Order: sequence, then structure tokens, then C-alpha cells
Amino acid sequence: MTVETLVPVFAALGDETRWSILAALGEGDASASALAGRLPITRQAIAKHLAVLQEAGLVESVRVGREVQYRVIGSQLSATARRLDAIGSEWDRRLAVIRQIAEGL
Repeated sequence: MTVETLVPVFAALGDETRWSILAALGEGDASASALAGRLPITRQAIAKHLAVLQEAGLVESVRVGREVQYRVIGSQLSATARRLDAIGSEWDRRLAVIRQIAEGL
């Protein structure tokens, strides 16, 4: 996962409402209308947030009869978590080197 891929994901995840929508979709696929019934947000606002999440590759839409439902794309979230873990490991390694240098002084 590259920086170009991570930036839109983090921009999408940087909103508390979108976190709430992702959490709700984590419990199961749902339409924008169903999400509006569960969250204190209008259906129109949810549709806009879903568009941002879809553009970032975090959710996908699926037609079920006459309804459009949304589901979380777990692979994108897992890839993001792995990239963050790699960044954290690199920082841990760097801090260990700095600690060794400081203890050697």
C-alpha cells in the first residue's frame, strides 16, 4: 500500500460520522435508508459519506432487489492496518537505535 493509496483512506477515516457508518456496516450490509434509521444522520448525509468511503475503497455497493446496500471491504481495512503496523515497527526500530546511542553516552 502506497502513500497515494493511504491518503484517501485516512481522509475518509478522519471523520467521526464515517467511523460510525463503518461500525454500523461492520454489523452487516445496509442501505443508506437503513443506516439513517440507526444513526442520528439524515439519509442524504449518509449517502454523501458512503460516497467518500466508496471512493476510498472502504465500502462497496451491492444491488439487492430494488435496494442498494453497502458493505465494508475488509481487505482494504486489513491492508491499511498492516501498513500502519509496518510504520509502527519501523519507528520502534528507530527508537531502539536512539536508545542504544543515548545509553552509550
